[in-house]
Amino acid sequence: MADTSYTRRIGDRSDGRRLRTLAPVFGTMPFIMRDRSDACNSFADAIEVTDIDAWLRQKRAEGYRGMGLLHLFVAAYVRTLAFCPGVNRFVSGRRIYSRFGVQVVMSVKREMSVDAPDASIKVHLEPTDTVFDVYRKMNEQIDAIKANDGTNDMEDIAAALMRLPRSVLRLAVWGLGVLDYWGFLPRSLLEASPFHGSMIITDMGSLGIPPIYHHLYNFGNLPVFLSFGARRRAIEADRTGKLIERRYVDFCAVLDERICDGFYYANAFKHIKYFLRNPQLLELPPEKVKEDIF
Repeated sequence: MADTSYTRRIGDRSDGRRLRTLAPVFGTMPFIMRDRSDACNSFADAIEVTDIDAWLRQKRAEGYRGMGLLHLFVAAYVRTLAFCPGVNRFVSGRRIYSRFGVQVVMSVKREMSVDAPDASIKVHLEPTDTVFDVYRKMNEQIDAIKANDGTNDMEDIAAALMRLPRSVLRLAVWGLGVLDYWGFLPRSLLEASPFHGSMIITDMGSLGIPPIYHHLYNFGNLPVFLSFGARRRAIEADRTGKLIERRYVDFCAVLDERICDGFYYANAFKHIKYFLRNPQLLELPPEKVKEDIF
């Protein structure tokens, strides 16, 4: 949504505008399912990756070193929001909002070892971004966190909180939740928080294991957790009955059902799979970006 077409109104938040024309049944859902954990729906699917891998090899040969499925999944998700903006909504304070921009959260290890600490990054994207924009923005953040021997903002905040006595820490976290409920959480904390964003994604394939169903956090407003796993091989019959080997990647998603209905989510995942199967479409920006309702 272009900033020039919108004027902030009372009841909006710094990270999203309140949706005021939703059907009444949607408006009641956050009161019936008060916690995000109450509203979790799980979805699993698989994508055949033979042609995708060929496209990735071509892009690496063209100089996009390290371009992989993680970039492609994020790019496909971001492009889908150009057609299905309702997936970029969130629930906070029993209200449903349309998010400003797209923020993808992920956890990064500074090095691939059991003892290496995790660090969260938040990548700011737009529905108009191409796969090359996604590649550049993600890699800038990942490279920065791996090169930084110190801590990031979220780690600094967590360290400060952990210096408090347990009773005070409990009160502090409760206070942050109250501020978030009413939309008064400072923008600096929203930016640092890995619990606020459009979607959180994890690449379990980099660990050599299948995807997991990861819960949604009650704190914050993340509505989607996407996980994809390692490539697997399957022997299948083609149209002539001949046995052939195909390669698949399984993925799982846990979704906040309060932001849109099952039909809408199904349409969104059809778009995601379509763009994954046709990654060349992600090389150019979309001709048009659909705006969410008001």
